[in-house]
Amino acid sequence: MLIFYILLLFILIAAIIAVETKDLLSSVICIGAIGFGASIMFLFLRAPDIAITQIVVEVLGLIILIRATIRRDLTFISGDREFFGTVVSIVIIFTIGLAGLGLAVFQNLQDFGNPIFANVPDAASQEYISQGLAKTGAENLVASIILDFRAYDTLGETTVLFTTIIGALVILRKEGRKTLEGPDQ
Repeated sequence: MLIFYILLLFILIAAIIAVETKDLLSSVICIGAIGFGASIMFLFLRAPDIAITQIVVEVLGLIILIRATIRRDLTFISGDREFFGTVVSIVIIFTIGLAGLGLAVFQNLQDFGNPIFANVPDAASQEYISQGLAKTGAENLVASIILDFRAYDTLGETTVLFTTIIGALVILRKEGRKTLEGPDQ
C-alpha cells in the first residue's frame, strides 16, 4: 500500500507543477507524468488492459498537446537551470525508481510460466478456460474471451483508441481544409 501513496504523491506533485509553471511545454510534460503515474497505479491494481489504454491515450494526447504547445510557446534552452526544475526532475526519477522497486519487491512477482490466476480457483479466467468452449462455441479461447465474455469492455477500449487516433490525425495533418475557389463559392 505504500507504493500507492508514493505514486499518489508523485501525481499530486506533477499536477501542482503543471498548474503553477509558466512554461507551457513543462506543463504538458507534467500532465504526461500524471498519466504515466495513473497507468502504473492501474498495473498495481491488476488492470493491465486499462493501463495499456491509459498509456496509448496519454501518448497520443501528449503528441497533440506538444504540437499545439510548440506553435504557441517558443521555449529556449539556456545554460542556467532553475533549482526548482532540477529538484523536481530528481524527485520524479526517484519516484519512478521507487515504483519499479516496489513492483519488484513488494508485489511478490511469480516466476515466469507460473501465472497468479492458476492459484485462485474462483478467478474469472478459470471459468473462461474450463467453460469457454461450451458457453461460446468458439474454439479460439482468446477470441471467445474478447468477443463474448468481455465484449463491452473491448468495444469501449477500441472506441477510445480509434477516437484518439482520429483526433491525432485531424490535429497533426499537414494541410488544412482546402478552400473552394471560384466565383460561386
